[in-house]
Amino acid sequence: MGLICLMGLMCLVGCKHDTFTISGTLEGGAGHTLWLEEIAPDGPLFIDSIPMDSKGRFKYSYKMPYRSLYNLHTTADNYIVTLPDYGEHLKIGGRYDNLSVSYTVDGSPESGLLWLLQQFSNDGNEVLKALVDTTNRYAQLYFDKQITEQQVLDKKDETDSIYTATFQEQQDYIYRFLQENRGSLSTLIALYKPFNNRLLIDTRDPNSIEWYDLVLEGLQERYPDNPHTLHFKNTTEHLRSALSRQ
Repeated sequence: MGLICLMGLMCLVGCKHDTFTISGTLEGGAGHTLWLEEIAPDGPLFIDSIPMDSKGRFKYSYKMPYRSLYNLHTTADNYIVTLPDYGEHLKIGGRYDNLSVSYTVDGSPESGLLWLLQQFSNDGNEVLKALVDTTNRYAQLYFDKQITEQQVLDKKDETDSIYTATFQEQQDYIYRFLQENRGSLSTLIALYKPFNNRLLIDTRDPNSIEWYDLVLEGLQERYPDNPHTLHFKNTTEHLRSALSRQ
């Protein structure tokens, strides 16, 4: 009997070790559904739908076959990226209708890294939105003959300067993130971060291979057999080959 109990306990511990749990409460989420998918090496892989109760609460556990990245989303454009470790319990907060901007995450240090990455990206997007609003307002003022063409051009020079500075800030942040978090799967998300639909690390730039190599070396040291590492090795070699033909 004692041996059976011990085996059962070992199974329970082992199962928990392979599993992560994600739970939380989303404002405005009552009765709605969340979707969980893995960001697998070959593309998104649907895991399951997660219903929320009448108070917007949800809870779900999943046994991971290997360390990976997971999307939790309400729509195709409203999602968060998490990076759970075995045995972690991620606690999510935020607003259902604006999850990517409002969310919080606790209980998972590397998911916290992705939160920081998203927050800095959100800050850049706010600047971009303000620039677009300013440009549209000045265009309307010019159309209404309330300002001169020169005033429009002067404002364009100003907004262009702010845009360039913001892009550089976003790019510098990505550079630091990749260096400071070497070996984390979160670097795969950072590497492909865009700003205004423009990749911050542009694969048309010959210097981009240095960042791909940095990410690959870190992943090979920490996760040599992980499917993400093996897939990214091929990606890096393809990029190296493409750049050599330029």
